[in-house]
Amino acid sequence: MPTFLLPGSEQTCPPGARCVGRADPSARFEVTLVVRQPAQDAFARHLDALHDVARRPPALTREAYAAQYSAAADDFAAVEQFAAGEGLQVVRRDAAQRTMVLSGTVAQFNHAFEIDLQKIEHEGKSYRGRIGPVHLPQHLKTVVEAVLGLEDLPLARTHFRLQPAARSAAGFTPLELASIYQFPAGAGKGQTIALIELGGGVNANDLTTYFSQLGITPPQVTAVSVDQATNSPTGDPNGPDGEVTLDVEIAGAIAPEAHIVLYFAPNTEAGFFNAVSAAVHDTTHRPTVISISWGGPEAAWTRQSLDVFDRALQAAAAMGVTVCAASGDSGSSGSPGNGSPQVDFPASSPHVLACGGTRLQASANRRDTESVWNDGAGGGASGGGVSAAFALPSWQEGLQVTATDGTTQALAQRGVPDVAGDASPASGYDIVVDAQAAIVGGTSAVAPLWAGLIARLNASLGKPLGYLNPILYQHPGVLNDITQGNNGEFAAAPGWDACTGLGSPNGQKIAGVV
Repeated sequence: MPTFLLPGSEQTCPPGARCVGRADPSARFEVTLVVRQPAQDAFARHLDALHDVARRPPALTREAYAAQYSAAADDFAAVEQFAAGEGLQVVRRDAAQRTMVLSGTVAQFNHAFEIDLQKIEHEGKSYRGRIGPVHLPQHLKTVVEAVLGLEDLPLARTHFRLQPAARSAAGFTPLELASIYQFPAGAGKGQTIALIELGGGVNANDLTTYFSQLGITPPQVTAVSVDQATNSPTGDPNGPDGEVTLDVEIAGAIAPEAHIVLYFAPNTEAGFFNAVSAAVHDTTHRPTVISISWGGPEAAWTRQSLDVFDRALQAAAAMGVTVCAASGDSGSSGSPGNGSPQVDFPASSPHVLACGGTRLQASANRRDTESVWNDGAGGGASGGGVSAAFALPSWQEGLQVTATDGTTQALAQRGVPDVAGDASPASGYDIVVDAQAAIVGGTSAVAPLWAGLIARLNASLGKPLGYLNPILYQHPGVLNDITQGNNGEFAAAPGWDACTGLGSPNGQKIAGVV
């Protein structure tokens, strides 16, 4: 049967990894196929209108989106026919998400996609991986957009920095930061905040202790399993438990009357995509805000993954769901030990509110000074820079990017981040994780901080803010402009910069323009 090379599916061996032989041919696993979106021209017009504040269309309900843009039955049937011919089982399908999950063995997937799955060793552990592209039958050439899950290497990293509370007295509670950043009153009643988690878990006892110390009623917390992942605390506060707990405690403190829903998924390309897609299209819990504290440098993603992931984020924008994502903790380099400038995804998607980091000094709940978070080599810095994957959005046109040497040039691609907030461990967040008091920094804290603010604003307005980026760029004066510091390659400057975006929030001013 004639086949074609699936564009953007080319995969290479990750830096520092090595192939040690072929994967076990009998090993069974699942793969997610993403099919094309119908009515693409109509959706493109809707999305284009969202970028223009003056002609912004109302948000689609999840039901209205599904009615217009779900996968075509014929496309699913074509994939089913292909799967049956290869002996692959259809495990589940979701028309709104446009996904079909297939189960099979290594040998079956090798034959179906004309690949050679390998056993890969990376950082002392063994994974399944591949080198080269995926092939599909010619009749699926315009049908299938991506094949995800053939490899199971971890794709994303957490973006938090933890230290024992005894080492510093400079931490803030989320409630103190809400006061310092002048958040409007409120508790997020009627809102649902989705938190994407790719490992670890949260202990109920930690939440009880933490919210009791703050003097507030704990929020309702629900865990959703994606791809068989569950709320599974490891007992290590420096591992993913720290991330999950940080997210819940910050979002829950800012918006305690919101419903906090945790979407647990494996830390893989497919797991990350499936978790976000599940949250976007969830008709049971109906998130109005999504917070993502995980990410990886753009270069680590395949083009097919970037494209279908961004389309899920486009769907969120169309449905009035704000997505906040941490911009990363490695400054302008995108990952530890990498000297070349690059940005993290999903923060680099133009359909995400990318959240960078600052170092904050405050007294008596008043903001004194604030600069770019940069604690030097090994200490972390605000992720930011210029995307190599995404074009310049209309609301960033005309901006300049300032280098640390003082030179400037026109921003030519998507610039990261959009906004910022306190992230330095030296001025970090008081939390309780695995029964230990700690102070945490990192842009991981900034995403749920903004998500909590947006939940408050949504509740006050009686409707979701949705795609917030165009509004903020039209009203940059509602943020605290950060003009001091750098993140390595880039420097802070008046207005937008590639360290802290438009700046840290002034909640009252933001409420005045939305």
